[in-house]
Amino acid sequence: MMKWLLVLSALVAFAECFHKIPLIKGKTAREALQEKGIWEEYRKEHPYNPMAKFYQSGTESMTNDADLSYYGVISIGTPPQSFSVIFDTGSSNLWVPSVYCSSQACQNHRKFNPQQSSTFKWGSEPLSIQYGTGSMTGYLASDTVEVGGISVVNQVFGISQTEAAFMANMVADGILGLAFQTIASDNVVPVFDMMVKEALVSQPLFSVYLSSKSAQDSEVVFGGIDSSHYTGQINWIPLSSDTYWQIKMDSVTINGQTVACAGGCQAIIDTGTSQIVGPTSDISNMNSWVGASTNQYGEATVNCQNIQSMPEVTFTLNGNAFTLPASAYVSQSSYGCSTGFGQSGQQLWILGDVFIRQYYAIFDSSTPKIGLAKSV
Repeated sequence: MMKWLLVLSALVAFAECFHKIPLIKGKTAREALQEKGIWEEYRKEHPYNPMAKFYQSGTESMTNDADLSYYGVISIGTPPQSFSVIFDTGSSNLWVPSVYCSSQACQNHRKFNPQQSSTFKWGSEPLSIQYGTGSMTGYLASDTVEVGGISVVNQVFGISQTEAAFMANMVADGILGLAFQTIASDNVVPVFDMMVKEALVSQPLFSVYLSSKSAQDSEVVFGGIDSSHYTGQINWIPLSSDTYWQIKMDSVTINGQTVACAGGCQAIIDTGTSQIVGPTSDISNMNSWVGASTNQYGEATVNCQNIQSMPEVTFTLNGNAFTLPASAYVSQSSYGCSTGFGQSGQQLWILGDVFIRQYYAIFDSSTPKIGLAKSV
């Protein structure tokens, strides 16, 4: 009997540590627009500006990324109202659409109704979120937010009153930011920081697994590391700034030659950006090294037949090499093949989903650092 009690208590302890949010790998805005035959016209109107959310303007910001495909479900209020959100390590606020929003983008998304929640409280601050193309405006409020079985009471979040037109094509209803409070609009304490403050997680870290194949296996784990998602050791990299999850990158090499980030650069590990984004000249150089040609929209296209023979690209971070084969950095669709290397016109690099699919990412806020290990 005693033995079983020990096993049981061990299982209970184990269950307490792990709070998993399954992520659905859904249709991207690009795919939805292509199916409707309006992608070409849409992208002329809404040019992709991956750096929009990284301009420090005092407002919280997001970007119009047509290729984001990972969503998880959270709930807000009592009784709970459910929303699908992008878990975004490149921003810090939580916001969802509300019943007070009349924009087109709110019509085809789930909307939060404060009057149906007994735990809802209005805040005193307006909220403005800048996008690459337009903005979202609304109000701050607080309520109970439930994420993967963790209930955070009195979490401050934004409810939208207007939303930029391109949001109508996004699958997710809103965004849950996982970067630091230092960049949160109105200095709101982010959801994860609240979990840590209230001791709702057993460790002050969360980890992200993005599956490249299945629509179902991706997940965010709050308070733990799921060892079934990676192989080999975890390489820990100290943060160079605790605003975003920002680290120093040593170089980008192809066949042993430095092709970008010569002499070092700064990079952000960002689940809320689909591509790997860098300075224009560096990205152009990488794309020409792998044999891509750039079209009028700045997309680097390749012949799908060439993927097998294209070179690996190695990103060296903190002295460790993280290598991406062509099968990882080229995306294939019925419209052809293109690389996941995008230009930004800024010095800051973003290692987005193209990178995170290959490397399980652990975000540790205690001694701020990022752990990366080869994804299974």
